Amino acid sequence: MANIHLTRCQFLIPFADILSEIGASAGSFLEKTRLPPSLEEKANHYVPILQAIDFAEIARRSQGITDFGFHAARRLHYCHLSEKTRTLIGHAPTLLVALQQACKWASIEDSNLSNWIERYDDHVRFCSRLTGTKGLLHLEHSQWLQNIFPIYMVQQFAGPNWAPATIAFEARYTPSLACQSFWPNTRFLSGQDASWIDIPISLLSRPNQSRERTPSWQDDEAGPTGYDIIATLKLMLPSYLDQGLPALAEIAEMAGASTRSLQRKLAYAGLTYSDLIDTIRFENASKLLRDTDSKIIEIAFSSGYTDPAHFTRAFRRITGVTPRQFRAQSRPG
Repeated sequence: MANIHLTRCQFLIPFADILSEIGASAGSFLEKTRLPPSLEEKANHYVPILQAIDFAEIARRSQGITDFGFHAARRLHYCHLSEKTRTLIGHAPTLLVALQQACKWASIEDSNLSNWIERYDDHVRFCSRLTGTKGLLHLEHSQWLQNIFPIYMVQQFAGPNWAPATIAFEARYTPSLACQSFWPNTRFLSGQDASWIDIPISLLSRPNQSRERTPSWQDDEAGPTGYDIIATLKLMLPSYLDQGLPALAEIAEMAGASTRSLQRKLAYAGLTYSDLIDTIRFENASKLLRDTDSKIIEIAFSSGYTDPAHFTRAFRRITGVTPRQFRAQSRPG
């Protein structure tokens, strides 16, 4: 059975912000592509990446935005990488180790993202590709982000003004002259086998300018890598809880499967789609009760419960205590 490739909401937020600033309804474009119409406070949630690319392209065409991916990428910074990725890079003793870590853990950011390093004479290429998207149009929106973050990684070692001699796109896309003027010493290539930037080999041994703490994560906490459809849905659906969850048929379509096939997959795990949603709502609410000071009513609505009384009944049925009691018990002392 196919799976649903995911990306972090963090990477959609700049696109939505640009639309809002020019007076366009970002929410309507998000809804049109079956994404949550609000991305507020969902930076670390996941959504389907193919729908995200459709969102960017439909909005670009509607609003006539040239180099939409570039303008979104300019609003993203090194700090917008996941905390785990930043810590792994921050702890790396040299740029080469940092790039190797970025290759190993690429799926933390996008579940179908592959990164690798190729050597060419006096430089290496840091390459990236989204698995399962060969031949798909409009990938430049994503590939701007795929290229901008390796640049930010290198800048942690080579300084904030470093820029690659080449930025290459897998998509058949050439940035406008206005866009290229931001990179006066960089050439742009399109229609490549992968997206990539080149990095001088002389920089690979460059020590880290800012060492961070040792990462505490284990290999089994690698984000979406290798997740089956059930685990994928548990990553994806929390971003929809406060806006209306996709129907089972929509989920099946995203996964490239039939509704019956998805029902069988859930049944093998002893679940129905309704069971899975109940579990996701409960896990989301439990986390918010433990880790935040949000009001009970806010947690109820943000977890997809129709009213606080429904939330309390559902929570008591699962845990034997009310949400308020659960919060008190999870914060001893």
